[in-house]
Amino acid sequence: MPKELVIITGLSGAGKSLASHVFEDLKYYCIDNIPPNLMPDAARLWHDSNTDATGLAFVVDTRSGDLFERFVETFDEMKSVPVNGFSRPKVLFLDASDDVLIKRFKETRRRHPLVTDTRGIIESINYERNLLMPLRERADKVIDTSNLEPISLRKAIESNFSTQRPAEALVITVVSFGFKHGIPLDADLVFDVRFLTNPHYVEQLQPYDGNSQPVRQYVLSDPLSEPLMEKLFDLVEFSIPQYAREGKAYLTIAIGCTGGRHRSVVLANELARFLENLNYTVIVEHRDIGLGKK
Repeated sequence: MPKELVIITGLSGAGKSLASHVFEDLKYYCIDNIPPNLMPDAARLWHDSNTDATGLAFVVDTRSGDLFERFVETFDEMKSVPVNGFSRPKVLFLDASDDVLIKRFKETRRRHPLVTDTRGIIESINYERNLLMPLRERADKVIDTSNLEPISLRKAIESNFSTQRPAEALVITVVSFGFKHGIPLDADLVFDVRFLTNPHYVEQLQPYDGNSQPVRQYVLSDPLSEPLMEKLFDLVEFSIPQYAREGKAYLTIAIGCTGGRHRSVVLANELARFLENLNYTVIVEHRDIGLGKK
């Protein structure tokens, strides 16, 4: 059976070191900061060692300097013709908002790898985003770590990269969020449900969130909820097989309301149930449910 091959990349400060530790716990052999052009040879050498590990994970990013320019070319070659003994390589891209990245670098007092005498931290982050854009577009899974605690990042990786699931199964993450907290950076599809009646303004419902039956009943009683779900479910049911046909292994569907506490939670749960009934592997995340009551 082919071994799994995962390439971990993304922005500096977004959590790649923690991600590699999680993969090690999942019985992957991890190699950090490998020059991109060495990946195929390293994979063959590792495979020939007859290791019992689940798979191989490379951490590749802009620390490799000029050698990083070979990343896209090398990855496309490995995707077109997988290394013998491995399945098609998957790319995990870790992202985070600029303000969160700046805060992390200040707290750790670590130097951003692209900072120079003439390029500060903000310019370096923007420069790195541009360098990484081709990889983000090729990523199988993008995880926004801006609001994730380490345990949540661990769970997200374990949920998406567990070898217990069929290798070719499409994993769908349905995430609720609040627009006032920002759109999830890892979203493939985004739907806005702020036009539904807001339970926040019903005094007796304010203590509850969208996981409670009173709020669910209130949101679903809105005359617009049923036609919304009918059209949303129809579009998603049509779209998912097209993503799977293109070889996408992970899909994130984001549903947003104002604060991410009521309406988006209800609709995310309803969509998840609909997809589970279609026998898809579904992960539900309520990103902003605990961030406030609006």
